[in-house]
Amino acid sequence: MVMFKKDNLRLGLILGLLAPIISFFGYYYWKFRLYTFNEFLYALKTNKPLITAITIPCLLLNIILFTIYINSRKDQTAKGIFAVTLLYAVASLLFKFLA
Repeated sequence: MVMFKKDNLRLGLILGLLAPIISFFGYYYWKFRLYTFNEFLYALKTNKPLITAITIPCLLLNIILFTIYINSRKDQTAKGIFAVTLLYAVASLLFKFLA
């Protein structure tokens, strides 16, 4: 995959946005596949510790991607992943404590 060998900020932002979304749906199918997606969202809204349980694997996937790109010296891509990871972390905290 030639696309993953590029070193640019836009690729990092895209990867940083997509990885947690993929992880979120993966978590849903792994832990909550017996429930409808709306029931899952309701449980997420009413059960604050569940937000932490979902945030960790979502951000972990971004950390793994970040590490891969840093170790391969693709700093611009890593910078994009890191920026989006920070945004996800802040949004998660705000959702948990303000919602």
